[in-house]
Amino acid sequence: MAEELTAQGVDFDYEPKPLHYTKPARKARYTPDFVLKKQGIIIEAKGRFDTADRQKHLLVKDQYPDLDIRFVFSNPNTRISKRSKTTYAMWCDKNGFKYAKASVPEAWLKEKPTKKRLKAMEAYLNGESSD
Repeated sequence: MAEELTAQGVDFDYEPKPLHYTKPARKARYTPDFVLKKQGIIIEAKGRFDTADRQKHLLVKDQYPDLDIRFVFSNPNTRISKRSKTTYAMWCDKNGFKYAKASVPEAWLKEKPTKKRLKAMEAYLNGESSD
């Protein structure tokens, strides 16, 4: 096509600049690994924490800000990719998620829940936060 346009003396630019657009939202589902009802805490057990997981958890946190989702990593010092210096722990700190290494800390199990956390947990468990 470029040859045709050039042969016809047409001035053109080829792929000069991207055009940004928003994809329509799609419904997705997230099923928490462990739910500590009395504490109002959701725990995700993670070995690998890939890009799709990280994006999902940011969306869930944005849409359900009162749910307390925490991570237990086999190794929180694992880098999010070979090319990045960011670790799983650094990502959690940056995005406001609590995390632990290898097992659920006893302090989490003894933690007194806030009313807001319990209300969010109750709404989730009663299906008020799903379709």
